[in-house]
Amino acid sequence: MPDNKAYSESDLQKLENQIDALIDTVAHLKQENTSLRHQQDNLLSERAQLIEKTELARTRVEAMITRLRSLELSS
Repeated sequence: MPDNKAYSESDLQKLENQIDALIDTVAHLKQENTSLRHQQDNLLSERAQLIEKTELARTRVEAMITRLRSLELSS
């Protein structure tokens, strides 16, 4: 049986306000999502740079250790 309830002007206004609030929330979440994705990209790039620097430092330290050992053995 269909519902023949008539909606009042205030009911429609309330619904319109809720829809407007939902639209605003969606827009805000889209903006926040874009910002977070940008931040994530920056962090991933920074992480890659730090890994590269760590590997370079490790290589240099290993080379120094090797030189020190060779000096120790030649003494």
